[in-house]
Amino acid sequence: MYFTDRGIEELSARRGEEEVSFAWLAEQLSLFVDLNPEFEVPVERLATWLARLDDDEE
Repeated sequence: MYFTDRGIEELSARRGEEEVSFAWLAEQLSLFVDLNPEFEVPVERLATWLARLDDDEE
C-alpha cells in the first residue's frame, strides 16, 4: 500500500456516499493548487488523466 492510499481511503470513508460534479472537483483542485503551489504538476497530471479517461488509447 502506498502512503497516499491512506488519504484515498479516508476520502472514501468520509465522503464516499456524496455525489459531486466535475465542475465542483475542478474548483476544489484549483483552490488546492492556489494554497499549495508546489503540488501544481501532480494535480495537473491527475486532472488531465481524469479528463482523458474515455479517450481511445493510441
